Formats: sequence, structure tokens, C-alpha cells
Amino acid sequence: MKVFTTTGACIPENNYMVDITERLKKIRKMVDAGDYFTINRARQYGKTTTLTALKKDLNDQYDVLSLDFQDLDEDDFSSGRVFTQALAHMLIDECELNGAEIPEPYLEMLREITLSDTDKVRMADIFRVFRRWCKDSDKPVVLIIDEVDSASNNQVFLDFLAQLRSGYIARVSKGADTFHSVILAGVTDVKNLKRKLRPEDVHKFNSPWNIAANFNIDMSLSADGIAGMLDEYEKDHHTGMDTRRIAEEIFDYTSGYPYLVSCICQTIDERLTDSWNTFGVGQAVKLIITESNMLFDSLMGKVSDNEPLSDLLERILLGGEQIIYNQYNIPSMDGEMYGFLRNNDGVLAISNRMFEVLLYNYFLGRNELRESLISRSGFSEKENIIENGKLNMEKLLERYVTVFDDIYEGKAESFDEEEGRRRFLLFVRPIINGTGNYYVEARTRNNERMDIVIDYHGERFVIELKIWRGEAYHEKGEKQLAAYLEHYHLDKGYLLTYSFNKKKNSGLIFKTVEGKNIAEAFV
Repeated sequence: MKVFTTTGACIPENNYMVDITERLKKIRKMVDAGDYFTINRARQYGKTTTLTALKKDLNDQYDVLSLDFQDLDEDDFSSGRVFTQALAHMLIDECELNGAEIPEPYLEMLREITLSDTDKVRMADIFRVFRRWCKDSDKPVVLIIDEVDSASNNQVFLDFLAQLRSGYIARVSKGADTFHSVILAGVTDVKNLKRKLRPEDVHKFNSPWNIAANFNIDMSLSADGIAGMLDEYEKDHHTGMDTRRIAEEIFDYTSGYPYLVSCICQTIDERLTDSWNTFGVGQAVKLIITESNMLFDSLMGKVSDNEPLSDLLERILLGGEQIIYNQYNIPSMDGEMYGFLRNNDGVLAISNRMFEVLLYNYFLGRNELRESLISRSGFSEKENIIENGKLNMEKLLERYVTVFDDIYEGKAESFDEEEGRRRFLLFVRPIINGTGNYYVEARTRNNERMDIVIDYHGERFVIELKIWRGEAYHEKGEKQLAAYLEHYHLDKGYLLTYSFNKKKNSGLIFKTVEGKNIAEAFV
């Protein structure tokens, strides 16, 4: 029986997975054209799964040499000589242990390299083996190297790239024999290696990979693809789920990030029996967000260690800034490389809802040190707001108005919607923590911040936050909320308005706007 997996490559015979046939066809076109290129995507984005399937697909017409630089030690990059011998050992192992088809004459040449005195070995020696193999092979030879990140911060790797580049140029200009196609995969784009070198090595950098073709193939999973995977699961397990609806819900949370898709499915399958519904998806997301996993640990380590990136993400999330996409801005490059950010019609946006919640929790956790009163108040109010396992949103808003006035009354200050949202979330988070999820939607048409959506024990609440700017603006906000409710197929919504008018009437009122019931709280 197949299973969902979040570790290693997905194997069609063993694992439920999205059909990537169309992706492979597009990559194969690049290989057939003789392109050298890199597949740079964030961690756990399906690179290894794609390369494993690609190798199998190419075997009919190509000799495929597939390597993983994770198998090399740091010491193996101490010099070009040491690297050459380590690479020769790796190639021999690939042949003897993993079935790589390296003809015996060239295998013997590799053995000679490993047995030679290190001082007498040159990187050119192994490329001489490659050229002779490529010349005599009945099939074109394709080189695939996964996890090139493990090698990408030293001059030895640059020298290796330079040799590949030299062979490519000689093939084009002189018809020389070399690899038909080279594919490098990893998180870091090797064209940006200059940033990873020590300052004294920067002058050595000479664009060794400027011959690479652009790789613009979408590797995210579509809602249709996820539905197809769930259809296969449903044939085996007969859960009665609405595969299309569940696929759309999973896509809404993940934007097709492969690891997150698999993680949600695996969590429902293994830990939430009989929960193949939208509530189960939300429960799975809650579990994943609140627990440690290899992807989140890696990503949040990047955020904590990279202050410019952290500041950028906080400006987008908590500051609500619309930052123009600039492919040469280093923090945004890092955010895109690690998978946090994407280019949304020329504006930087958080790449998926789960990362948004993860980052909100991280930044709000830091803010709780500065705003501990409102956060502690939310925690103390929890037992009054959760009734029989249900979230009473009206009571939550009423208590928030009271708590807010108690904490901030008499403090003359004004703020925008984003600051109001931050304070509200600091109050809400300890109330729903452990059971519910929250996220902040963005309007797809103009990239403005939209509303807070809270999922709690199978119920969904939409709360729009506004600053009072007059009756006309307020009525516009009510109509916007009604439109959001229509989008979410809900009959009731909530409007939280911050007013700095001393004559305001605080409290909760109820209205019907365009057929939708709206509870409005004024702070």
C-alpha cells in the first residue's frame, strides 16, 4: 500500500504523489536542446524527486551520471587535488554500488586517479576522463548534480564550474566532446556565488556559470495535481472525501509548496483518522505549525541569523509595506531563495499562508515582550471566550474593547490598520493557541491587506479591521466585509474599528449589510 512521505524523494511505486509528467516533459526539452542549467528552489521543494524521475525518463536516450554533493565532506574541497580524488572515488562508488554505467576503460582511469599521489593529481585529469567517455559513448552523456549548495562557498567548486563552462564553450565553438547537458540543483543559485566567498576570494570570481540557460519551470503543485493525488488515495481507502474541495483547501494553505502539501496529507492520514475534510486540513495545519520539523527549523534559522531578511519580512507582515520586487536586492533575493517570498505582480508577497502564520507567530512572539499586557490579558480571558469548545467571537470582541481601553486609555497616540491588527492578534493568539489557526489575507487585485480569518474547531470567522476615517469610509468597509463573506460562503462577519474620536461610542452593534449579518466593535 502506498503512503505519503515527507522525507527523501517520492517514488511513484511507493508514495502518493502529484503527477509531474508535464514538468518532466519541459525539463527534457531543455536537456534535448543540450542546455546547461540550474534548478534552484527552496528546501523541500521537490528537486530531488524531480531529478530522480528525470534520470529514469532520460535513460532511454542518454547515459545519465547522477551525483549528490552531500556525499562529499568539507575536507574534500580543501584543494582541487583532494576534490579530484574524492570525485573519482564518488564516481567509482556510483558505478559499483548504485548501478551507474561507466564503461570499464574510464572506470580504470578513475581508479588510477584515486591511487595517484595527491600532489600529482589535477582537476584536468578527471575532465580528461569525461571527454573521452563522452566521445566514445553511444549515447550523449548527461551530468546531474544534486545539493550543490554543500560545495558552493569555495574556490574549488568555482574551478569545477569553470571546467564545465570551458567544455561547453569548446563544444559550441569547436565541436569538442563533453557532456550533452549539465543540471545542477540546490537552494543557492550558483550565479550568486560571489556573495558566499570570503572577501579575499571575490577577485577570483569570473562568472563560471554564465553559460547556463534560464530555468523558469514552475515546480509548485497545482490544485488539479493535488486533486489527482487524492483521487488515487481515495480509490485505495474509500474515505468519501470531496477530493476537489480538499485539494483546493490544501492549496489555499500551501500555494503548492510540495513539502507542505505532503505534510498536510501525511498528518491527516497518520494522525487525524477520518478527517479528510476542510476541518481536518485546518487541524493538520495547526499541528504542523505548532511543531518542529526539518523545513521550519531550517527556515527560521535563516530568519534569526539574517537580520536584513528578518527586517524585510517584518516590514511586509507587521508593517503592511508594499515593497516593489527587485531581483537585485539582497534581502529579497534571500527571501525568494529560501521560499519565504514571491513576486506577486511586481510586489513582494509572503509565498504561502502557512509561512505567513509561522512568521506572524515568530514576530508576534518578539512583540509580546513589548506588549505583554495585552497578550497576558488575552490569555486570562480565554476561559470566558471559549464556551463548550466553541469560540464566541462576539464576546471576544467585547472583551478586547474593554481590555484595550483599560490598557491604552489616556495614552494619546494614533496608529494605522497594521498596528491595530498587530495588537488585536497579540490578544487573540493566546486565546486560540493550540486549537485554532489565524491568517491575514491579501487582496489579490491590488495587494492591499485584507482581513483576519480565524479557523477554530471547524468554524471560520472573518474579521475586518479599520481605522475610523468618517462615515463614508466606514460604509465602504462594511460593504467590503460583506463581499469577503460572500467569497467565504459565510452569513456573518465582524468589523473592528479603531476610532480616535473622543466622542466615540465604544462597544458592539449589529447590522445587516447587503444580506450579511455584521457585528461591529468600536475601540
